[in-house]
Amino acid sequence: MAIERPGGVTLVAVLAWISGALDVFSGTLLLFQTSVAATVEQFGGASQLIASALFTILVGVVVIVVAIGLLRGNNASRIVMTIFQMLSIIGSVFLAIAYPAGAIGEYFSIAIAVVVLILLWTRRATAFFRE
Repeated sequence: MAIERPGGVTLVAVLAWISGALDVFSGTLLLFQTSVAATVEQFGGASQLIASALFTILVGVVVIVVAIGLLRGNNASRIVMTIFQMLSIIGSVFLAIAYPAGAIGEYFSIAIAVVVLILLWTRRATAFFRE
């Protein structure tokens, strides 16, 4: 008998989508900063700024795609989501430090990623992903 998906897992999937969307949004905003000399200088050059922005966007897109697997109870999706939420946190911390003017969005992204990680590893979620 299959275990019914806990509400926390559904919440995690929704939060993962939001986290991924924030990463895509933040990375996209950062790409628009390539013409701002002060921002380019903060990143040590245009190529570093673009690489950071693209990395952030990539993490966001993968998080959104993997969220579908979470809804289906796929344990591999849970592991991938854990890895990418941790990468998202690292990227957001870096961007918040490197680009303080846009840090508020990064703080929201970090907070959502932490909540996702907590909910993803509760006892009920673990039972759901074992099925």
